Amino acid sequence: MRILTGVQPSGQLHWGNYFGAMKPIIDSQDKGETFVFVAQYHALTTVHDAGRLRTATWDVALDFLACGLDPAKACLFRQGDVPEVHELAWLLSVVTPMGLLERCHSYKDKLARGIPASHGLFAYPVLMAADILLYQSDLVPVGRDQKQHVEVTRDIAAKFNQTFGEVFRLPEPLIAEKVAVIPGLDGQKMSKSYNNTIGLFDDPKDVKAKIMRIATDSTPLEAPKDPDTCRVFALYRLFADDAEAEEMRRNYLRGGYGYGHAKKALFEIYQRKMAPFRERRDYLAAHPEEVEATLRAGAERARRAARDTLAAARRAVGLD
Repeated sequence: MRILTGVQPSGQLHWGNYFGAMKPIIDSQDKGETFVFVAQYHALTTVHDAGRLRTATWDVALDFLACGLDPAKACLFRQGDVPEVHELAWLLSVVTPMGLLERCHSYKDKLARGIPASHGLFAYPVLMAADILLYQSDLVPVGRDQKQHVEVTRDIAAKFNQTFGEVFRLPEPLIAEKVAVIPGLDGQKMSKSYNNTIGLFDDPKDVKAKIMRIATDSTPLEAPKDPDTCRVFALYRLFADDAEAEEMRRNYLRGGYGYGHAKKALFEIYQRKMAPFRERRDYLAAHPEEVEATLRAGAERARRAARDTLAAARRAVGLD
């Protein structure tokens, strides 16, 4: 079984990135062949500063390795080091219906938020399909809101197979219901686009300040509260084990437990769980040659798989 995910280097990674994409694939690296890439080409739809892209690409690699991705088990690489993805994207694009792309909610959502329309933005799902299909991926960890992209990938792969013969596996989305949608500070999905994120490796003082700004209702301290409608509890249970989450749930339901108490508990558990990751990240930042060696080795491994798939696709369409 092959598992694949990609993360855009479009800015600092946040809790939503970690629980939605990073942690699921790190937890899965013992269950199958794992591929993780830094999605530089996708980031170019919104990032038009070369220096910022380079820095963010490096930071994504550091964050994955710091949080437990093991190069001995998983293949970590930069998307830009595997040029085969572009030829495959073109081969897929010739069978991709325009209507399929026009229905993609991500494109419409970005236009609604004022991001200028471009071919790259519109054709984003085709490149994403190429990313997934190039490595014959079986499972793709995604948030519930990204499930459509995997469905589009399946549609494109099926259309290609129907037109030219069987080349691609049809991938399945891997959605952890506990972390289907990560709430941001304002209750919307945590996203850099909404400016409501908490950075994964933010300064602890900044993290604490952001946690204290999380919007809550006006239920008085002494009254019972509903944990299932509280975004502070929703974030706490991401870090907590079952016993810790159940203890906080009881605190909410019995009353006498304020949102200030819950926010303090959220900050404390974040500090405790992130401490070893911070230590590992500091070490990696001081040894960039180790990170670069990991990325280069990952690219070599990824390209071997990519060449096999691309060769099969070229034969199927008559380009061999």
